[in-house]
Amino acid sequence: MMNLDSTTGKSMFFLDADYLQNLADKYTESYATAKPFPHVVIDNFLPEHILEEVLKEFPQPGSIDWQNFSNKSEKKLASKQELQMGEATRLVLYQLNSSTFVDFLEKLTGIDGIISDPHFVGGGLHQIQPGGYLKLHADFNRHNRLKLDRRLNLLLYLNKDWQEEYGGHLQLWDTEMTRCEQKILPIFNRCVVFSTTDFSYHGHPDPLTCPEDRTRKSLALYYYSNGRPAEEISGGHSTLFKARAGEEIEDTNSSNSSTFKKVLKKVIPPILFDAKNFLSKK
Repeated sequence: MMNLDSTTGKSMFFLDADYLQNLADKYTESYATAKPFPHVVIDNFLPEHILEEVLKEFPQPGSIDWQNFSNKSEKKLASKQELQMGEATRLVLYQLNSSTFVDFLEKLTGIDGIISDPHFVGGGLHQIQPGGYLKLHADFNRHNRLKLDRRLNLLLYLNKDWQEEYGGHLQLWDTEMTRCEQKILPIFNRCVVFSTTDFSYHGHPDPLTCPEDRTRKSLALYYYSNGRPAEEISGGHSTLFKARAGEEIEDTNSSNSSTFKKVLKKVIPPILFDAKNFLSKK
């Protein structure tokens, strides 16, 4: 899975098809039957020295122009483009977007026609600082640029010597949002792959309690297909956050409603628009 460039002496990382085939054979059945929705957790996923290189070049919170999310639903950092990433990181991401890896994902998940995202929309590098969180949610379901249906998430964690008391567990919740069925500690070289639908609720909703000099780091990749099973089809939507009992989150529906009203105001005569708003308040 690794060679050395004879010119530079740097690691050249290539995925091994036989290794991936063996993983698919091992986990296909458990992936399909996993609760609360299809998923798999694979430890020691890549050669450790490869991820060591990725970790060394992982940007600190203030070192690049991160996309900074800070509201009641999410408090996290995300990369904006691949040019913000180091060489080892980009090489790993390219391999995880390759046809070799897509073949593995199709065998593992039973989903045909998987398409990787060269733009890493919503993915790439993720980083959570102490006190950060990502409330439970179902992901956006369409790639606006490629016009494809989102089907899979892959998360690869980069947190060495991560302790249970630090928190940051990936939680997988049931469809009715009544209970957490899986809690996954984000330890170094642990890979999680799971199917995404309108009801695959996941996140790490509890504020991170790691030491101040630590952060929760991960690589995130999303995969798509042209169409999806009829029972999974719905209108296009952004991230759908879900509150646990007694929890307050950002009202994402209100922003969608506001955008819809702005569109209506442009096409409906003012007198009729004002009358509609007046009557709706009655």
